[in-house]
Amino acid sequence: MFSKILVANRGEIAVRIIRACRTMGIKSVAVYSTADAHSLPVYLADQAVCIGPPAPSSSYLNIPAIISAAKGTGCQAIHPGYGFLSENPTFAKVCADNNLTFIGPSAKSIERMGNKSQARRTMADAGVPVVPGTRNAVHTVKEAVEQAKQIGWPIMIKASSGGGGKGMRVSENEDDFVEQFNIAQSESINAFGDNSMYLEREIRNAHHIEIQIIADEHGHVVSLGERDCSIQRNHQKMIEESPSPLINDETRRKMSEDACRAARAAEYVNAGTVEFLVDADQNYYFMEMNTRVQVEHAVTEMCTGIDIVREMIRVASGEPLSFTQEDVHPRGHAIECRINAEDPSKNFMPCPGTIEQMHLPGGNGVRIDSATFDGCEISPYYDSMIAKVVVLASDRTEAIAKMSTALDEMVIVGIQTNLDLQYAILQNDTFRSGNADTSFIEKFNKGEA
Repeated sequence: MFSKILVANRGEIAVRIIRACRTMGIKSVAVYSTADAHSLPVYLADQAVCIGPPAPSSSYLNIPAIISAAKGTGCQAIHPGYGFLSENPTFAKVCADNNLTFIGPSAKSIERMGNKSQARRTMADAGVPVVPGTRNAVHTVKEAVEQAKQIGWPIMIKASSGGGGKGMRVSENEDDFVEQFNIAQSESINAFGDNSMYLEREIRNAHHIEIQIIADEHGHVVSLGERDCSIQRNHQKMIEESPSPLINDETRRKMSEDACRAARAAEYVNAGTVEFLVDADQNYYFMEMNTRVQVEHAVTEMCTGIDIVREMIRVASGEPLSFTQEDVHPRGHAIECRINAEDPSKNFMPCPGTIEQMHLPGGNGVRIDSATFDGCEISPYYDSMIAKVVVLASDRTEAIAKMSTALDEMVIVGIQTNLDLQYAILQNDTFRSGNADTSFIEKFNKGEA
């Protein structure tokens, strides 16, 4: 087992990893930009190293600075968290080249599943259902138009290296296709330095359901159940819950089996998430695989009692999983709300600033993952999420009531947040019925849901 781990991230996920290290008797090293000099991870870690100015490209994406910090502090491993370098195969390879264990899958697996068009091919070859679309990446408008005519509209245009809603556009018909393709490709080039795109038929009124898997290097692959992530704005998740109110036990079983099949096809080791679109008739289609810990991993932890971050560290050190598939017995119902510093009335525009006062809810079955505190500065340089509120209850009705109570108790003064919107969603009849799909927020904002 490792004696010291560097946490190559910031905010709540850095705090989450540092706390896991503490419970395992492992020392932690935080890295930080000058904007995060007084952040909670810096205070909690055993050591902290400044790796550059605020811009991510000069700090949290600065591979040489992170490797230097790890080697200079005597770390044996690096946990990338989510975002930043977590799905960067080059970073995983550089870690290995410097005798540092990357706490995640191999560079080969990241590359295979991180490139969305390659991942589609891998899944199709493994017999996992995929959304009708292109088998290979497309690079020009001309070839994209030819492929689109074969697929049929509406079409989702996606960056092969995409994530977080970047490089993603919907074309409703042939007339708007060229414009939407050019916009998506430009975003992909700017965000990921990659002009390769792929196309797939948009599944309307679908639920976004993902299966959490974890695998070790001893051949064990285990599903930890599903999370329903259908409540999204601008292709970014807002509310996640488990179990899904949509799927039945038979669909759940099949999806879990296919998720494990997907992991084996990718020769995957460590934690990952296989994401599916599911229609009203419970037909499901592979969408992508996230080769990292997810923001919403806490939902699964609440339902299963399994510490996913701890297992990631154990697996990376070469140990087998501490449980089998037969040991996984999800219980109750869990819901997570992401609290962001943003203005929902202005298309969720980020609202950085200083938190003057904060009161966080608590009580039985309530978990808060956050790196914020009174006087904390919410920087304009990074993601707007400031806290995750997670609840566990005996059933979905009670979980909604418990989350409503928690959000009603939560106070954040000094910055604009989406707290009121999250509370309003929980009171909405469509959401409460379990019928909210990925189009819900758009309809909700128009008063149609």
